[in-house]
Amino acid sequence: QVQLVESGGGSVQPGGSLRLSCQASRSIFSASAMAWHRQAPGKQRELVASIARFGSTNYADSVKGRFTISRDNAKSTVYLQMNSMKPEDTAVYYCAAITFNFWGQGTQVTVSS
Repeated sequence: QVQLVESGGGSVQPGGSLRLSCQASRSIFSASAMAWHRQAPGKQRELVASIARFGSTNYADSVKGRFTISRDNAKSTVYLQMNSMKPEDTAVYYCAAITFNFWGQGTQVTVSS
């Protein structure tokens, strides 16, 4: 059974930081590009950042310079470091093994003063 287990969500004040983690089963992780998406209330799910198997990355314009995606292949884990956070970053964040279209259950991120 494929599992993508996210952690690290929570509440933070504007300007603060959070780091999301997503651990996947090894066989899937090693063969897949990985990504973080998010869905805010009343909005469509959108791509936040993606990282290919060998490390090339892509970011949504809204998070460039603030968020960093990385992967640790030894731990089968992908990370999303979120800095200088804004209220508009509030959403449920989903990890995905996009090569296979497998998704995690989502983790809530709230940015509020």
